[in-house]
Amino acid sequence: MNAYTDSFLYRHLGPSPEDLDAMLRSIGADSLETLISQTVPASIRLTEPLRPFAALTEHQYLQRLRSIARRNRRFRSCIGQGYYDCITPSVILRNIFENPGWYTQYTPYQAEIAQGRMEALLNFQTMVSDLTALPVANASLLDEATAAGEAMAMTHAMFLRRNRKSTANVLLVADTLFPQTISVLRTRAAGLGLELRVGSPDTFQIDDQVFAAIVQYPDSRGQIHDYQALADALHERGCFLIAAADLLSLTLLKAPGEWGADVALGSAQRFGVPMGYGGPHAAFFAAREDFLREMPGRIIGVSIDAQGRRALRMALQTREQHIRREKATSNICTAQALLAIMASMYGVYHGPRGLKAIASRIHAFTRSLALGLGELGYALETDAYFDTLTLRLHDAAEQDRLRGLATELEINLFYSADARVSLSLDETTSPEDVALLIDLFARLRSRGGAAAMPETAAPDCIPDALLRTSAYLTHPVFNSHQSETAMMRYIKRLESKDLALNTAMIPLGSCTMKLNAATQLIPVSWPEFAGLHPFAPADQAEGYTQVFEELGEILCDVTGFAGISFQPNSGAQGEYAGLMVIRAWHHSRGEAHRTIALIPSSAHGTNPASAVMAGMQVVVVGCDEMGNIDLADLRAKAEQHSRHLACLMITYPSTHGVFEETVLEACSIVHAHGGQVYMDGANMNAQVGLTSPGRIGADVCHLNLHKTFAIPHGGGGPGMGPICVAAHLKPFLPGHPLVQTGGAQGITPVSATPYGSASILLISYAYCMMLGSEGLRTATEYAILNANYMKSRLEPYFDVLYQGANGRVAHEFILDLREFKQQLGLEVDDVTKRLIDYGFHAPTVSWPVPGTIMIEPTESEPKAELDRFCDALISIRSEIGELENGTASAEDNVLRNAPHTLEEVTASAWTHAYSREQAAFPAASLREHKFWASVKRVNNTYGDRNVVCVCPPMEAYMES
Repeated sequence: MNAYTDSFLYRHLGPSPEDLDAMLRSIGADSLETLISQTVPASIRLTEPLRPFAALTEHQYLQRLRSIARRNRRFRSCIGQGYYDCITPSVILRNIFENPGWYTQYTPYQAEIAQGRMEALLNFQTMVSDLTALPVANASLLDEATAAGEAMAMTHAMFLRRNRKSTANVLLVADTLFPQTISVLRTRAAGLGLELRVGSPDTFQIDDQVFAAIVQYPDSRGQIHDYQALADALHERGCFLIAAADLLSLTLLKAPGEWGADVALGSAQRFGVPMGYGGPHAAFFAAREDFLREMPGRIIGVSIDAQGRRALRMALQTREQHIRREKATSNICTAQALLAIMASMYGVYHGPRGLKAIASRIHAFTRSLALGLGELGYALETDAYFDTLTLRLHDAAEQDRLRGLATELEINLFYSADARVSLSLDETTSPEDVALLIDLFARLRSRGGAAAMPETAAPDCIPDALLRTSAYLTHPVFNSHQSETAMMRYIKRLESKDLALNTAMIPLGSCTMKLNAATQLIPVSWPEFAGLHPFAPADQAEGYTQVFEELGEILCDVTGFAGISFQPNSGAQGEYAGLMVIRAWHHSRGEAHRTIALIPSSAHGTNPASAVMAGMQVVVVGCDEMGNIDLADLRAKAEQHSRHLACLMITYPSTHGVFEETVLEACSIVHAHGGQVYMDGANMNAQVGLTSPGRIGADVCHLNLHKTFAIPHGGGGPGMGPICVAAHLKPFLPGHPLVQTGGAQGITPVSATPYGSASILLISYAYCMMLGSEGLRTATEYAILNANYMKSRLEPYFDVLYQGANGRVAHEFILDLREFKQQLGLEVDDVTKRLIDYGFHAPTVSWPVPGTIMIEPTESEPKAELDRFCDALISIRSEIGELENGTASAEDNVLRNAPHTLEEVTASAWTHAYSREQAAFPAASLREHKFWASVKRVNNTYGDRNVVCVCPPMEAYMES
C-alpha cells in the first residue's frame, strides 16, 4: 500500500516528510515529539492515547457512507412546520454549493477581497427587505427559532430604552407559532428573565407588562390571519409586533411591513436550500428603520473606497461582541452566509416572476387538495391558506390508522396531539402527489377505489385584504440573469472578486482555515442526506443516527467527556448551551443563586455576551504580562464570589496562543468554590490527541466543528458548535419538543432542530473516519509544527508577543506591530492591506491585542505556502524599513496606499512616488499568478455615517 495514494492523512497534511526535517532544524528541535513535549505541559498530557480506530481511505469511506446513506429512507414530506422540500437549481448547486471558491471563503472582514460574496449577501438583504416590506435586513441568522429569540431580546431592549421607568417583561406568543420556536423562546426567556404568555392572538391582553407580541404568518396550521388590528393595538401601547413569516408566501400575501409588523423573520430554506435533516439554512431578519443600529448579526452596507468608488463592507455590527462584551445585545458571531448566498442566487435566477410562479403553483395544488378532501367529507380547519391544510380526525385511533396508511404509501404528515393532522405542499409537489394524498384520505374512510386529483381547484382562498399588490425584486439584478449562461457568468464574476482557500492560505488566528477536503464535502449533496425533514420519524433516519452515534463517541473521547449534544448550530450557540446546562445543574441542586461567571480579560468577546444571555453576571479576571490568567486575581475573585460562583470560562490554549502551565490550578480553584469550568473550544486544533478539556479539569466545552473538525466557513457560516459535558451534566443536555433527544432533565432547546445543522456533521464525521485516531493526533502535532516554523522564520523581523515557558507557541502566535505606529504612524491595517498585494488574506487583526496580528497556519498548509507567506511579511518589513531610513515617502508609499487594484496600475496616469512594479508585483511569484483586490481600501467611516443595506438604484452604479 502506498501511503501517498491511500492515506488521507498525507493528503490532509501540508508538509511532506522531507519538509519535516528542514522545519525542525529551523525551529531548533531534534524531533516532532521533542517539539510537542516543549510545547504542551507534561502535567496535562494524556496518559492514554485516543480510543483506537483505523483510518479509512477516501474510497473506503465513500463506500462505507453509501451503505450508511441507504439506512435513511426518503418519504414524501408533507410535514412542513418551517421545512420544505425544494429544488436547488443545478447552476447554483454546482457553482456555489459544491464550489470551494465559495464554501472555503472566510467572513468578509477584509472587505477589499470579499466584494463578490458581499454583493450576493446584499442581494439577500434586498430580497428579504422587498418581500417583507421592511426597510432594513441583515445578512442572515442561524435559524428561524433563534432569530425569534433575537427579536424578543431586541424589542425588549428597545421598549425599555423608550420607556425607561417601565418594568415590562412579557412577550405575547401565538399558540400557533411553530412549536420549536416557542420552545427556543422559552429557553431564551429563562436566561433573560422574561415571561412568555402563550395563547390565541384573538385573546391577547396587552397590559403594562407587555413589550411585544409574536405571531406566525401563515400560522403553524396553515391559516392566514389578518393581524392589522393586533398591530394597531400594540402600537397604541408603544409595543411591537414580530412576525415569523414564510418568505415564499410573501410573493402572494400582503407583506408584514404593510400590515404593521415591526420585525419580520423566518427561514429562507425553501429558496433552493435542501432540508438536510435540519440544516444548515439561512434565517432572515428584517425590521423598521428604528432598529437599524440594534439589529443582531451582520449587515452588509454600501460605502466607498479610497478613490470614491462604490464598495461594500460589513456595517455597524462588525465584531460587536468584541467591543461591547458583556454589554452586547447578542452573542451572534457567525451567520449562514453560504446558505444566504444560495437563497439570494435562487431569487436572482428565478426573478420576481419565477418566484411568484413557484408560489402560485404550490398554492394551486393546495387548493386542489382542499377541494379533493372536501369532496371526501373532511372538514378543514384552514379556510384561508397558502400551502398547508389542517383537519381534525375523529379521534386518536383514526389518527393512528392514518399514520399507518401514510407509512405504507411512504408519506410523512404532521400529527398533533389533539387528533389534528396537517399537510404541507412544496415546490417539488406534482399532480400525482396530490392525487396520492387524496387517495390516502379516501382509503382512511373506505371511500372506494383510487381517488384522482380534481380537474379544477378550489376557489382562491386568500382574502382580498391580504393579497399582495405591491411590487418586489424590481432591481435589475433580479431581472437580468434568468438564462443559465447569464447566471453562470454572474456567479463566476462575483467569485473572482473573492479570495478563498482555493487561491491562497488564510492564516487567521483562532479561526483554523484548514483543508476542507472534497471527499468530506461530496456526501452533503447526496439526496439520502439532503432530502430528509428534521422531524421525520427516527426509523427513517437510521443512517443519520449511526453518524451521530459514531461521531459522538469520537468527540467525547477527544474531549474526555461523557455526553454530547449536536444541537447548537454555531460556536456562540455552543457557549450559550453549555452555560444554560451549567445553570440547570446549579438549579437542580437548589443553588439558583449561583450566577457569577468569571471570565479572563483576554476571552473571546462572545464569552461575556453568552454569559449575560444565560442570566449570569460577568466578573472579569485579569491576565499577566505574558497573557496568562492572573491566578492571584482569580483566587481573590473566586473567594469574593464564592457563594454565588457559577463558572469560569476559559479558552485553552489561551487566546494568546500559549499552553498555560497553571490551568489545572485555575480549574481547582473554581471547583473548590462550587463553580463549574466552561472551556471555549476555539483552540481545540492544538489539543486533539495530546490533551483534552476533561484532562485539564473542565466540565463542559463546545467544539467549533467549522474550525478543528474541517467544516468549511462558507464566507461566514455555516458553523456547528456541539457541546460535550462531564457525566454529572449529561442529564441536562437540551431536548426538543418534536424529537426525543437530550437528557432526562434536559433544558429546553437552544436551536430549532434537534441535531442543529445535521447535514454538515457528515463533514466532521468524514474528517475523523479518514484520519483515524492516530491521524487526529498527528494533525494536531503538525498544526503546532507549522505555527512554530512560521514563528522561527518571522521572529528575527517582528516581536512575537507571547510564548510558552520553552519559547514555543501552540497552533497560533501573535506578532506585535505597535512599534510601527509609535515610530512611523503606520496602522496595523497598512500591513494587512499590503498583504493583499502579495495575494494573501490578512491574519486576525488587533485581537486579542490591539495593533497586533494573530497567525494560525493550520496543519494543511504546505511548507512552500508557509514560506511564501513568511517571505511576504519579511518583504513588507523591508518596505517598513524604507520608511524608517527615509528612502520611501512617509505620505505616499506602498503600505498606506495598499491594496492596489488592476485598474489603478494599468491606468494611463501614475502619480505615486514608487513604481507600478513595486505596487503590483512585490514578489516574483506574483508574475505567474496574481490575485487582485477589486476595490481600493474601503472607507468604513463613510459607510457607517451613510448606511445603505439594500441594492442601490442603478444610477448609483452609473455614478461610481
